[in-house]
Parts: sequence; structure tokens; C-alpha cells
Amino acid sequence: MKLDILAFAAHPDDTELSCAGTIASHVAMGKKVGVVDFTQGEMGTRGSSEIRAQEAAASAKILGLTVRKNLYFDDAFFVNDKDHQLDVVRAIRKFKPSIILANAIKDRHPDHGKASQLVVDACFLAGLTKVETQDDDGNNQDPWRPKAVYHYIQSIFIQPDFVVDVSDHWDTKMKAIKAFKSQFYDPNSDEPDTYISSPQFMEMLESRGKELGHSIGVNYGEGFTIDRNMGVKNLEDLL
Repeated sequence: MKLDILAFAAHPDDTELSCAGTIASHVAMGKKVGVVDFTQGEMGTRGSSEIRAQEAAASAKILGLTVRKNLYFDDAFFVNDKDHQLDVVRAIRKFKPSIILANAIKDRHPDHGKASQLVVDACFLAGLTKVETQDDDGNNQDPWRPKAVYHYIQSIFIQPDFVVDVSDHWDTKMKAIKAFKSQFYDPNSDEPDTYISSPQFMEMLESRGKELGHSIGVNYGEGFTIDRNMGVKNLEDLL
């Protein structure tokens, strides 16, 4: 199953909060998009692994994902080592994406920065012929390296290298976020308050989307950073 875009996330809801508008816009263009979550978010204060899995499935339907997969890494305790790198390599080689979206290069949650570098390292390894991996049926996988890796922006603001116009898909993004009912603001919830469960957090998301959109002359935007220079032949490609 070849995907056009594959988004990796340390936790279920990372992609929804950061790049769901971009995902929805490209699905609307007919692109095949998938999400691979590293963990079940089991160390989160609210909800449970089972609830988070149900919420992730609901969000996947809202976004129109071709596939959503979980690698079941240990939330808060996974590391960027050989075993974890090879698991990510297998996913890259399985779905053969042209573009990969990855966690923010740094953020308040240490898992986000770890996941970011883990994806970068795995993308390089996935293209090496002598790094051998097998698929679920035990067949050897062919090397594959995506054309580009883009990092979405999370809680800590990072100046983006480019901004995607998601104005037509902001409502879909918010519906996907709200699919994670256990995690976000609900005045009727008995769950403990957390950093992301406050109404102020949702207001920040709205404000950031408007600010990034304003920076490119549209209503809503999502920002990304890149690890290397982008190249174009035509200056109009930058418009």
C-alpha cells in the first residue's frame, strides 16, 4: 500500500492538533494519507489506552485517512535506538510515502523532540540497501527513502519555514481534535485538569491558526519546518 503522505506522531492526537488541516486538504485533493502513532498515549492523565484507540479511529474517519497504525512504543519511555529505528523503517518501507510529516523538532513534551529525531534517522536508514527488514509476512522489504520530511509545530511556537493554507479544512481539523473527547475541554468531565484540557488551550490553537493564516494572507494556516533547503525551478512555485 503506497501512500502519498505519511504522518508520524509520538501520541494519538499529535497530528490532529498540529497538521490535521494539511492532512484533510490533501485527502480532498485525492492524496492517500496515513498516520502512524508511536504510542497509545497511555501515560496521559486523562482517558486510557482503550479510549484513546477508539478516539484515534474516530478521528481517522473524520480525516479520511487511508490507514492508521500504532507501533505500541512505551509512552514517555521510548528511545531513539536501533530497535525503535527499525520499527519505523519497516513502516516507511511498507507505505513508501513521498512525503513524511514528523513531530516538532522541540516541544514542552520530551517525547515530541525524541520522535522527531527518530523519524529523521529512520528515514535515512530506510534508504540503505544493507539495512535489512522484513514485512509482516516475513518477506524482505525494499529500501525506500521519502522525498521530503516536514516537521509540524506543536505547543512551543517555532518560526515556520512554510505555511499551508488550511482555511477550507479548519472545521474538519477541529472535528478531528474533538474526536479525542477524553483529552480536551469538556465542562461536564470529571477527569483531572491538564495543560491541554483547558479552554485556553483551544483558544491558543484557534489564534495560532489565524496568525499563521494571516502571515500568508488567508484565514487559517499550519506551519512546518524543514531540515534542508527547499529547491524550485520556478519562482511561482513559492506563491
